[in-house]
This record gives sequence, C-alpha cells and structure tokens, in this order.
Amino acid sequence: MKFAGDFHIHSRFARATSKEMNIPNLDLWAKKKGIKVMGTGDFTHPSWLAELKEELEPAEEGLYQRKGGGETRFVLSSEISCIYSKGGKVRKVHLILLVPSFEAVDKINTQLGWVGNLKSDGRPIIGIDAKEVAKIVLDADETSLVVPAHCWTPWFAVFGSKSGFNSLQECFDEYTKHIHAVETGLSSDPAMNWRLSALDNITLLSNSDSHSLEKIGREANFFDTELSYPAIRGAIVKKDPKQFLFTVEFFPQEGKYHVDGHRLCKVSMNPEESKKNNNICPVCKRPLTIGVLNRVNELADREEGFKPEGAIPYKSLIPLQEIIADAMGQGVGTKSGKAEYEKLVAEFGNEFTVLLDIPREDLAKVALPAIAEGIVRVREGKVAIEPGYDGEYGKIEIFREDEKDLPSAQKTLL
Repeated sequence: MKFAGDFHIHSRFARATSKEMNIPNLDLWAKKKGIKVMGTGDFTHPSWLAELKEELEPAEEGLYQRKGGGETRFVLSSEISCIYSKGGKVRKVHLILLVPSFEAVDKINTQLGWVGNLKSDGRPIIGIDAKEVAKIVLDADETSLVVPAHCWTPWFAVFGSKSGFNSLQECFDEYTKHIHAVETGLSSDPAMNWRLSALDNITLLSNSDSHSLEKIGREANFFDTELSYPAIRGAIVKKDPKQFLFTVEFFPQEGKYHVDGHRLCKVSMNPEESKKNNNICPVCKRPLTIGVLNRVNELADREEGFKPEGAIPYKSLIPLQEIIADAMGQGVGTKSGKAEYEKLVAEFGNEFTVLLDIPREDLAKVALPAIAEGIVRVREGKVAIEPGYDGEYGKIEIFREDEKDLPSAQKTLL
C-alpha cells in the first residue's frame, strides 16, 4: 500500500501552536493534505495524552484511528528538548519519539516526569543527556524510534552550530547503534546530508514540525508497505527504496536557518562571505548565527552533488496555498486563495495528488491558468529563492514581478 506519513507535529498544548490542533481537525486536514499516517505529537503532555486516549482506538498494529472509524491513522509521537552539559559545553538537542502503544507511552512519561515538568509545554524541556532519553524510550519498548529532530538547525539540534555535536557518536555514545534515522529539517535536504559519509547508513526522514493545520505535510515521507507500525519502522530501519519510496522536502533555501546571518541587522551571508567576515556581523560586530549550509560544509567529507548508493530519493515542493498566493499576486490565506485551494483539493482528492501527479492539462481545466503554471514550475524546480537566515524564512518567487500582471493571474474566480 502506498501512503504518506508526517510524524512530527505539535498539539495545541505546545507553545506558539494553533488552538485548532485537535484530533478531529488533524484527521480532516490529514485527508486534505494526502497524509495517511499522522504523528499525534506531544504525548508527554498529560492533558493531550488524556484526549488521545479518549478519542483514539486501536487500528492496525501500533497505529490508532478516531473512535468510530476514520481514514487517518495516528502514530504516538512526541518531541523532547534535552538541555544538559556534556564535553564542557551546554547541549540543546531535540528528539522525536515514535512509540507503538499507550502502555509504552505511560512508562516513558513516568520516568521523564521525575526529571522534568511535563505539564509546562507540549515539547517539554528535560535536563538529562539525550542518550538517557534514548535509554528510557527503548526500555519502555525496544521497537520505539528515537530520531534527532531538524538535525542541523543552529540552536536545538544534534549537529547544530550553537549547541550540537560533530557526530551522532559524540551525542549518543553506546546508544548510537539504536539511532536509525535523523530528520533533515526545513533548512536542509537529503542532497546536503549525502555529503556526510557518516550518515550513509542513517535514514533521512522529513516531517512538517507543524504548529498549524495548514502547514501539515509541508514535508513528508512516502512508503509502499503494509499499513502498520512494524512495517513503517521496518522501512525506516532497513532504508529499503522499494518500501521507503521518497521524501517531500522544502526547497532548503526557504528554511529559517539555511544561510548565516543576523536578523536584527538584516544581514545574511553565504558561508564564504561569513568566513571573510570572521563570522561577525559587519553592522553590530556581534557573532553571526551560523546556518545549516555552513555547518554542513564544516562536517562534510564529500563534495556537493555526491549521491551515495541506496539513497532514498526526494522531491522538492512548495505548499499549494503558497503557489496559489504567488500565482494570484496575493498573500497566503486570503478568501479567494482559500477558495482556489478547496476547489483543487475537492476535484483531485488531496494536496499531494495536485502537487505531484495531476498533468498540466487536467490542472488547467480546474485551476486558474497561472496556478496550473505555478504547480508545473515548482515540479520542475523553476523557482527563485532569497535564502532564510537567523530565524527568518526564505522568500520564494515562482513568478517574476513582470509576470504578476498577466491576465491569467488576474482572472476572476467567476
């Protein structure tokens, strides 16, 4: 069975997260997006866990569905923020946990609750070593997965320039053998990660890390397996291209930490420029936030463009609502833009089908001409991006300014 999974999201109990993030809405939007298996997020939070137990029932092995039946399958997931000292430095490492049962979740929460306040946030801060979290999770159920989240971002990642490590081994010690995957994050893509031979046996996952319904599925994983937790875990651990088909990625330049910079001074630089400036902001003379591209360059032992044998393919996309906004010359989330989005999803089934599968001629029968053109341009990688830096998303452009006044872009919804 071919299906998509997005395993890293947050509930409304996490900071800076939409109040709309509840099970009924997640079920609805998973179907709109084309996500079959959705992470629950935040299973460490007592209130959210109570809702999960109340609203979900077992489906296939290790997966859950809404009580009374539902198309979407849920896998129990959470993100932990580990802040601790190791090797003479303060480390800040975020981990994604995927767990096959509520029984295992209860065991994990009991132990994490002894060292951190699980009620404080959907993504709790735990003051213990990342490898100790791995031990707790794997002791609860040996088939659980511990995945370093957005593994390159500067502040809270296993390879982050501000508080990370130079290898998985440095972080996880004897538990490194149990780390089967890392999450690439929005600011890197698989091609960047392929430059590290140390990651050749590590599966690269892509998830949305969504804090709102509309951003679900902005990155995702596509499988061809039986629908069950063991089958999904097996595809991830074995890294089999026949079972793990591809990932959907942001263009990494659109991510918030792709290049180096200093947001307050509106300064951004590529790694070569940063080196010339000794990694110092030329405006305020403070250190730059070193981005993902620079950090990959620092740790890479291969040239750009290398592709290891057995690598899982990927496809770079832009969310449909962003394509529609650019094609119509509007901001994301306008009434007319949302109407176009709903029309396309209703006609073709879900957003991923629209973005990946529907031929141009069929798109043009339903969508405004500029929207159909925009979708095709994104598939072909014909976009221009001003890279993101120091917490600022990159600015992406599908249509040039002189194209925004084309009649096709201005055609009314009537």
